[in-house]
Amino acid sequence: MFSPLLVRNGKRAISVIGGGRRGTDALSGVHPTARRFIIDMSYSAHFMDFKGSSIPSSMKKLVVNKLSPNFREAVSMQTAAVPTPGDADLLVRNRFVGINASDINYSAGRYDPSVKPPFDAGFEGIGEVVGLGLSASSRYTIGDTVAYFGSGAFAEYTVVPAKESVPVPAVKAEFLTLLVSGATAYIALKRLGDLAKGETVLVTAAAGGTGQFAVQFAKQAGCHVIGTCSSDEKAGFLKSIGCDRPINYTTEDLAKTLRKEYPEGIDVVYESVGGSVLELAVNSLANKGRLIVIGFISGYQTSSGIPPFKGGTLPVKLLQKSASIRGFFLPHFLSDYREALGSMMQMFVKGKLVCEVDGGEMAEEGRFIGLESVFRAVDYMYAGKNLGKVVVDVAPPSVSNSKL
Repeated sequence: MFSPLLVRNGKRAISVIGGGRRGTDALSGVHPTARRFIIDMSYSAHFMDFKGSSIPSSMKKLVVNKLSPNFREAVSMQTAAVPTPGDADLLVRNRFVGINASDINYSAGRYDPSVKPPFDAGFEGIGEVVGLGLSASSRYTIGDTVAYFGSGAFAEYTVVPAKESVPVPAVKAEFLTLLVSGATAYIALKRLGDLAKGETVLVTAAAGGTGQFAVQFAKQAGCHVIGTCSSDEKAGFLKSIGCDRPINYTTEDLAKTLRKEYPEGIDVVYESVGGSVLELAVNSLANKGRLIVIGFISGYQTSSGIPPFKGGTLPVKLLQKSASIRGFFLPHFLSDYREALGSMMQMFVKGKLVCEVDGGEMAEEGRFIGLESVFRAVDYMYAGKNLGKVVVDVAPPSVSNSKL
């Protein structure tokens, strides 16, 4: 027997137990005339969302069927039954899903070799709660808007543990940018950067999903920020968010520019490219410099996933400068996650944080709309065309019957 689900049927308000709000006791003995409690045991026949439109029996989702760094080769669109949330779960109708460089690491099976295909793809989504289990109703109710960081996001509907969901004020793509990209920059610089006012910080791929946040957080810490990018348009964007020295590496020699303009070296590097860029970053470190490796996208599409790196003299270089290289993998820092998200959301709401979203407005085939657009969006990001966080609009209002 499945755990009971709580539903609300349009005009005839069938209330979520205890109002479904935080700290409410469903069995508190409220007088029956004050609130009507209903547990729907026959949800399979009339499992309804809060607007009264029936949740379909099937949905589309993206599934990894073959391990490969080639996303199109590894992943396929499938039709599956809309999942049923368990007692402590939420059923979220996704509005936006985020594209990450690591999506192809996941499809290649690099994070957990023990996991074999088929498995669901996608790391992050934001949408509306359309179903939930009994225990989950103590914190959430139908119609709440939530964001989440977890597997299986590339789907029209996703079951998410309530404890792993983050309430958001509205279903805005900007909030989605914070879940992985923003959190990575916030926590990595806070925990590993040891930023001090007046230091020089280099952010590679600075106009990308996570780079944009590293630039802003380093500026907030009172640092001088250098940001690498691949176009004058991106350089202009970087200036607009406070980057002191954008470097378009397609028109300027990055190594020569750093040597000439920063002869004392770089105090902190936020590095996501790898390969020759990582080598340059190591060579550019100042005494006591810190290099934070948050990725190496230049190698993700290769069979090994690792770009070539000449590290034979690395111990000597680090010793000579009392420098360090520090790796950052977000799942290892989940104890910092809620504080980071809360802080960033406050900054965004107060207008103190820019969350640039790239929904494919400038892509050749147009905006990334519908789950099938995930494939285009991944290609677009790996072609280096994005400015900001790449986001797919799974269910725009014109084709959705909800407040999304």
